[in-house]
Amino acid sequence: MELFLNAEIAAGYKSPSQRVRVITEKWFEENMYCPACPSEILEAAPPSKKVIDFVCPRCDEKYQMKSMGHKFGTKVMNSAYYPKIEAIKKGTAPNYVFMHYERKDMKVYDVMVIPRYFMSEEIIEKRKPLSSNARRAGWIGSNILLERLPQDARIYMIKEGRIIPERDVREAWKRFSFFNEIPVSSKGWLTDIISCIRKLDKREFTLQEMYEFEDWLGKMHPQNKHIRPKIRQQLQILRDRGILEFIGRGRYRLKI
Repeated sequence: MELFLNAEIAAGYKSPSQRVRVITEKWFEENMYCPACPSEILEAAPPSKKVIDFVCPRCDEKYQMKSMGHKFGTKVMNSAYYPKIEAIKKGTAPNYVFMHYERKDMKVYDVMVIPRYFMSEEIIEKRKPLSSNARRAGWIGSNILLERLPQDARIYMIKEGRIIPERDVREAWKRFSFFNEIPVSSKGWLTDIISCIRKLDKREFTLQEMYEFEDWLGKMHPQNKHIRPKIRQQLQILRDRGILEFIGRGRYRLKI
């Protein structure tokens, strides 16, 4: 995998945004592989597929790419809000790939994939409508809230200029692929519980420690008035899926 971008291929473009698009899309086409299967290539999607940039020719996983000349923050600006929510509900949302490069050396430093199976309404933020003076007046965009996602949902293929082995990337992808079987309405809850577990930053933890997130979870899911039973339910799901081990007396152990 090559870390440097080829700026020469955009020599015929004057617009800075067009140059970036051409350069980064070419890098992606030449260097990216499918994290979901053994395919070593991804193919450019037809222009008619507005929210899809690349498709795996082997497993048909679809990817939307976004490049940025700065490090990832707590949220990433993305496409139209309502179509995205509808795609999530239908299970047709693509996988999202975020690339961070630096203009000073035209080098790729981070490539992070968010698998589509982690997408839920809870991690999508509605932006304010564009003003009446804007070319697309009234258009409502969205933000993907990276801060709501656990580290397990952010699969790095390149991190801080270091290429992650393909085997590690694909293992990380498979680890939580059971989310494909989880109803969309439940994904937000399960994702937040995983985030809480990761925040504890320990291999073994107690149910009482999870209850300490009760207020935060209540704010994130105001429609649910039975937070503690919901916490126990989600821990049970993670135990059944082999992510956690129940070791007795309200104690759990992470198995991954």
